[in-house]
Amino acid sequence: MKQLYTPWGMALNRDHVLEEYPRELLRRKSYMNLNGYWDYAVTKGEEKVGKFVSRILVPFSPESVLSGVSRQLMPDETLWYHRYLPELSGRDPGRRIILHFGAVDQSCEVIVNGKSVAKHVGGYLPFWMDITDYLKPVQSEKDVSGEEAAEGGGADELIVKVRDFSDSSYHARGKQRLRRGGMYYTAVSGIWQTVWMEEISAQHIDNIETVSDIEHGYVSILVESDSDLPVRVRIRRPIIAQDETCEIEEDTLLQGVIVAGMSNQWMNVRIPKMNLWTCDEPWLYFFDVTMGEDFVSSYFAMRKISVEKDEKGIPRICLNNREIFLRGVLDQGYWPDGIYTAPSDRAVIFDLTEMRRFGFNCVRKHAKIEPDRWYYHCDRLGLLVWQDIVNGGEPYKDWFVTGAGTRLAWMNIPVSDQKEKLLSRENEAGRQEFRREIVMTAEILKEHPSIFAWTVFNEGWGQFETKECTDLLRRADPDHLIDSASGWFDQGCGDFRSVHYYHYTFHVKPEADRAFVLSEFGGLPFRIPDHSASERVYGYGTRYRDREEYTRAFHALIDRMEACREEGLCAYVYTQWTDIEDEVNGIYTWDRQIRKADTLLETGYREV
Repeated sequence: MKQLYTPWGMALNRDHVLEEYPRELLRRKSYMNLNGYWDYAVTKGEEKVGKFVSRILVPFSPESVLSGVSRQLMPDETLWYHRYLPELSGRDPGRRIILHFGAVDQSCEVIVNGKSVAKHVGGYLPFWMDITDYLKPVQSEKDVSGEEAAEGGGADELIVKVRDFSDSSYHARGKQRLRRGGMYYTAVSGIWQTVWMEEISAQHIDNIETVSDIEHGYVSILVESDSDLPVRVRIRRPIIAQDETCEIEEDTLLQGVIVAGMSNQWMNVRIPKMNLWTCDEPWLYFFDVTMGEDFVSSYFAMRKISVEKDEKGIPRICLNNREIFLRGVLDQGYWPDGIYTAPSDRAVIFDLTEMRRFGFNCVRKHAKIEPDRWYYHCDRLGLLVWQDIVNGGEPYKDWFVTGAGTRLAWMNIPVSDQKEKLLSRENEAGRQEFRREIVMTAEILKEHPSIFAWTVFNEGWGQFETKECTDLLRRADPDHLIDSASGWFDQGCGDFRSVHYYHYTFHVKPEADRAFVLSEFGGLPFRIPDHSASERVYGYGTRYRDREEYTRAFHALIDRMEACREEGLCAYVYTQWTDIEDEVNGIYTWDRQIRKADTLLETGYREV
């Protein structure tokens, strides 16, 4: 493939990589960013590394050009990371040092000063650990010799050991394949999200949950901690934070409500004169929590997601008890220079801002979980997120889940999800891991106001026990909607009847209790040679030769879906936001340099 670069990749400052605070829902002032150059090595099997002689730019995976490596890690290899931690002199021995990883694909072991601290499996979920007891005693400069300092002898040593089996095992992998091509893309490995540390008090806040009740004008807040202590909450006045800087000025938020309570106990707080979160006016309520010596900031929104019947008895998706027609776009979150990792926060803001400007009010995050800041930007920009649980399972039988699945769905022939071999779910350990990741994904992301729905299974990839998995997700998050089976192999559960339309014909068939949604369609291929990574053309239907021809076809297809709203269609998701490798069916080229079609705003589709 030809190497493409985004504008942000070309302008990357390697001394300042993704330095923004990574977790806005639980923000502290104490923050040490560990992105930047680390040592790395690759060994065969479990062979230990001798001396580190090469460098990698974290958090870009070794497969990406921005990492400085451009090398595919194979299942029979081990990837080793190494660095020394920042100087922690003067730290209070009663405080704790927490080490955070946004995501490491697929499994890893974290070693501090030669001792194993933690192991983690799951390439998409964040994890953290208390490393305080593994750190060296604080030393002054005079206690460290010149030779020791040169070798990092006076500092704490961090090693991360990584294995990645990609699509050769049952672990969650999304659209990654070791043999990329067509609708599957280059596999990534290792650290691909921000690594950071924070210093916190021994008695600290672990998590904050919020549940809004717009009918009664309340928000319920739960401050979770290992300690039962008094807490003080200051809820500030609501704001809309859609400006380009996305910075929240402290002095503009001083007015608000102050309440007191206890950790691990729900506090019900009345919100006077509610400002409801909508796509056009995404009001956010920022608030501060004090518990002992710990102080954090967070935010919530007053909004409600539901399915309710209209005057004709057709189930409709509703935001704040009002029908909202969802115009969505499929976003897989790939970048030509960073692959899974956006080159900068500004690159993420560009994508999401352009989606809104284009006319979309919804984005389906497909087969991937993004860094927490991606969801923060959706929260503040007013972009509803339809989030996939990342798929796993043994290697897929494409002839069945793609070829046969498409035709069987068109013929309306039901297929049971008990076909473990055909649906690549024979391994019980893999099924158990998927169940755990359903719950973990919901727990990590459900507090974001932009999240409105989950997809459990897409097109039969690793599908099993659909109803049981749906019930499991519902217990973990009862406040959002569930697309149990996107595309085909529907098992009659969840909140949506969810179909895909790339071939054959499309008809809206409303159901009595589930909203009818078109969760994927389009995929119109239009290759622009100077901005395409591959000479192959992968897409669906006619290959368009110029922008005018492509734009006409695009708008004709969108117009048809808009007309289906009267027939009972509640949402559509266009495939897709950008080109990716062989796929040239994006609204934007993969390098984000050219937009292929005119904006939807020009055709008057904006919600009134």
